[in-house]
Amino acid sequence: MSVQKSSTELLDLAPAGQLAKPYAKKKRKGIGLSRIGVYAIILAGAALTLIPFVWMLSTSLKTRDQLYVYPPEWLPKPFDFESYRVLFDPLPFDTFFVNSAFIAVLSTLGTLLACSLAAYAFARLRFPGSNVIFGLLLATMMIPGQVLLLPLFILYKNINWLNTLYPLWVPAFFGSAFGTFLLRQFFLTLPSELTDAAKIDGCSHFGIYWRIILPLAGPGLATLGIFTFMGSWNSFLVPLIVISDTALRTVPLGLAALQDSGEVRLNAVMAASTLSVLPILLVFFFAQKYFVQGVVLTGIKG
Repeated sequence: MSVQKSSTELLDLAPAGQLAKPYAKKKRKGIGLSRIGVYAIILAGAALTLIPFVWMLSTSLKTRDQLYVYPPEWLPKPFDFESYRVLFDPLPFDTFFVNSAFIAVLSTLGTLLACSLAAYAFARLRFPGSNVIFGLLLATMMIPGQVLLLPLFILYKNINWLNTLYPLWVPAFFGSAFGTFLLRQFFLTLPSELTDAAKIDGCSHFGIYWRIILPLAGPGLATLGIFTFMGSWNSFLVPLIVISDTALRTVPLGLAALQDSGEVRLNAVMAASTLSVLPILLVFFFAQKYFVQGVVLTGIKG
């Protein structure tokens, strides 16, 4: 009887776990290397995105002699905060920030209120022509905003709204096509059994909207709120054509006026730009969790 056994017999006699261990280790190693590669690509993209912001902050802390040094220096030596101290001397930037904050907050509140009401109607109510009306609403998103500048200017002139802040926040209370579409998609992801149970209990449509839909729509509302706040804070073209008084200017108009002044101080411009970015960063920082959830959930069901 042969003492040696064939390789096939040895494989049959070997435990399955011992043969799977080397393969599992190789597979685990491959997954780890691919994950490291993905993280490296993400970090590289994040670094490229942060370079302009780092350069803006660095330039705002430089002295006038350090601005045009070649090769450029990323780290100011020494750190100089003079550009932040003198920023409010030529122009009332504190007033500009108050105006922008006032407009952005009211625009955000108005958009959330109007768009959530319209989105609830399109998502939960069934009425004749609802799909046609919703399609026409989406079609308005294809109209460039520049086409509406002249009609809006004539309208604001006829109602004596020129050189006031009303054109910058009152239209938000009439909603927007994008906001209505975004919240409608989110409302469709909510279980319809909740609203059906509320109807059986005798709850009105507004009660369902206020007591059930809105408390569950935090991620969608946060997403739309961030988009609206950013758009209102960074708005430049509409304020440019309706505002002429310096005391009513917003931050983007103040930055443009600072650059158009007789002596352009690059460090002062970068200081103003840094301060103008901070509110947006703070809003996104506190609402980023809901923002990510809202972006994910609004694309699940159409």
